[in-house]
Amino acid sequence: MMTYLKLAWRNIWRNRRRTLITISAIIFAVLAAIVMQSMNRGSYEVMIDRMVSFNTGYLQVQDYRYDDETSLDNSFYYDEELRDRILNADERIEKIVPRVETFMLAANDVSTRGSVVFGIDPEKEKNFNQIENYLTHGRFFDADEHTAVMGKGLADRLQLSVGDTLALIGQGRFGMSASGLFEIAGLIEHPIRDLNNSAVYLPIKTAQELLSAENHITGLLINPYHERQTDAVAASIRNTLDDNELVVYTWPELMPELLELMEMDLAVPRLLTVVLYVVIGFGFLGTVLTMTMERLREFGVLLSVGMKRLNLSFVVFIETLFISVMGVVSGIVLSFGLLKWIDPINLSGEAAQAVIDMGFDPIIPMSFAPDQFYIQGFYVFLIAMAVFLFPLIKIVKLNILEAARS
Repeated sequence: MMTYLKLAWRNIWRNRRRTLITISAIIFAVLAAIVMQSMNRGSYEVMIDRMVSFNTGYLQVQDYRYDDETSLDNSFYYDEELRDRILNADERIEKIVPRVETFMLAANDVSTRGSVVFGIDPEKEKNFNQIENYLTHGRFFDADEHTAVMGKGLADRLQLSVGDTLALIGQGRFGMSASGLFEIAGLIEHPIRDLNNSAVYLPIKTAQELLSAENHITGLLINPYHERQTDAVAASIRNTLDDNELVVYTWPELMPELLELMEMDLAVPRLLTVVLYVVIGFGFLGTVLTMTMERLREFGVLLSVGMKRLNLSFVVFIETLFISVMGVVSGIVLSFGLLKWIDPINLSGEAAQAVIDMGFDPIIPMSFAPDQFYIQGFYVFLIAMAVFLFPLIKIVKLNILEAARS
């Protein structure tokens, strides 16, 4: 085996320039593919994290009727016993946050606007999504207060500010009338633009009293320690709630339109990656083709002195593998270093303002998900296997006498 490895290593460096050009092409392909994927995935990871933190959680427990009819009538009873059952279902659960969510009219003394009212536990919510970091005026309420925090966009539309009184008018559980007056404790510049123009936050007990939904919630948001554990944790909770009217949804099930949008947007980078590897594959093929044609006489001599075709094919395979491995490993190392160097990219000028207007920070973070690195090695390995077919066919069909005389 060592003899074959040494022979293959010496063969690829017989034409040093050609080998280096081929390795450089593979490095460029791997580097470009990883950086392109990292930029796209980094942006989407931030988007997903923000959407699940403020909307759904990576997992959410609901009444089985709530998804079809988002009504307070389909809320469910939540107490410490249910909380402990869910927490004990899987040790990978990191955070669990109860919420009450409903639609109400938010009003001042002369006008009204539609709003989304959230009843939250302030301490758990702050730990879940750091919502207090988005406060622009005032403060966040405590759990036992009868005050509200609202999105700055909604406050501007109603011409309200900290210290003013907000009226909420709507319908509670089972058709009960729900209305109340709340002092505005603070305003937040919500990172999700739609919620900035519609969100009102109340302490969860205050919201439950307002809506005649004592001890009931509409959703229980759950985050695992790592996003990749979402499906496994969901399965564990489903087993725990098997005899209950509660169901568990993952964030793609709750926000399929976001997932579809991401898939559509990632189609172009994926297509560019395929084109890039096709081009590199033909370059790789050209190198191997030239090496093979130049060495037909060498192959004929080796076969004539007793070397088996299988062993000769194995040596050529190792040569191809050496080139691809050196290119992939170098590309991964360089791309990781480059991503560390540029992470994150800070936008400025009109580009930054456009991103801010969409409700995001003016930065492009890089993703360091392991799979985007090792998957490139798999792609190049497939290319190497396809390229290797040419010398393999040549060796199998090689006429020893004709090759030795060429």
